[in-house]
Amino acid sequence: MALLTIEHLTKTFRGPRGQRIEAVRDLTLAVDAGELLALVGPSGCGKTTTLRLIAGLEEPEAGCITLAGRDITHLPAKDRDLAMVFQSPALYPEMTARENLSFGLRIRRVPADETNRRVNEMAELLSLSGCLDRLPMELSGGERQRVALGRALVRRPALLLLDEPLTALDTPIRAMLRAELAAVQQRLGTTMLYVTHDQADAMMLGQRIAVMRDGTLQQVSTPQDVYRNPANRFVAAFFGNPPMNFFRGRLGRDEGNVVFELAALDDSTRRWVAPLPCVALPEDAVGREVLLGLRPQHIRPASSTQTGNGGVAIDAVISRVEHTGADTWLHCRWGGHLFVARFPADTPVRDGDTAMLVADLRPARFFDPVTEQTILCAS
Repeated sequence: MALLTIEHLTKTFRGPRGQRIEAVRDLTLAVDAGELLALVGPSGCGKTTTLRLIAGLEEPEAGCITLAGRDITHLPAKDRDLAMVFQSPALYPEMTARENLSFGLRIRRVPADETNRRVNEMAELLSLSGCLDRLPMELSGGERQRVALGRALVRRPALLLLDEPLTALDTPIRAMLRAELAAVQQRLGTTMLYVTHDQADAMMLGQRIAVMRDGTLQQVSTPQDVYRNPANRFVAAFFGNPPMNFFRGRLGRDEGNVVFELAALDDSTRRWVAPLPCVALPEDAVGREVLLGLRPQHIRPASSTQTGNGGVAIDAVISRVEHTGADTWLHCRWGGHLFVARFPADTPVRDGDTAMLVADLRPARFFDPVTEQTILCAS
């Protein structure tokens, strides 16, 4: 059951030359009770503006926001029964961690014994019990962000909004707090809307992911579905590191089989002809130009995968080798096309080598080159 419902929300701003900038455009989205929904997209896509509209810090031009069955579209922020955590902890510097945690309860005149009980419980949950009497300047970055999170959670709001709260932290602390936040959300059952530009945060934290671009919603689904079945080229490219490879070619038939044909850009006599036996291709699609999307892990050394059954052999030139410890990423060229392949970490390859590869097209996705929408899957 949806706790938060956003319907046809629109917000515009005036640019420096008076131009109209549509930050959020006709956005419709629902967040279920007890869910952690990750709202993700590149900088400037409208995700923080959406959060500010929900919080009551901005006024929409159009649309409706409903929280727990109550229309809060034009309510003052203080009356919305929600809390917000920002990228900066924004703690009161003259207050101890305990006083920061209890501040929201004290101004709401919660009895002292109830306030102390809630603060102690939250401190234990967030591993803050040993630093409650310290000032913010005496806390580490991770501890300060825990206090900021605890200050919001201890109020028990109907909805918690998080605006990139982990971005400023070092990588090890960020990974630790990400895991702690997921555990706290599961234990308390708090409904959370988590805004981030980081695909890793979205994939690891979100029970569902909502992807935004240029103020519009692109796709809403589980992390696995967004990764495996992207709605369009933007979503496909946004998720995955390195990102998905794209090849512009044509669909056709060869001896009754559906095939993908890729011509070289620098030599018209070279081409791929890759069978796609699982695709049901309409007759009017024969000869149609498409974008084939294939993730780097589906392009492997020729010895590890056999051609046929959706595989195609490639003799590529390696332009750059990127070692990550667990894997080796090869930045390759074939016929003027650039792409990335994944090799085992201990593969002895160097820049300028020729590598024999096999692309497994069974998990490939195909996109319309004009609309960039997904049109079919290889399997």
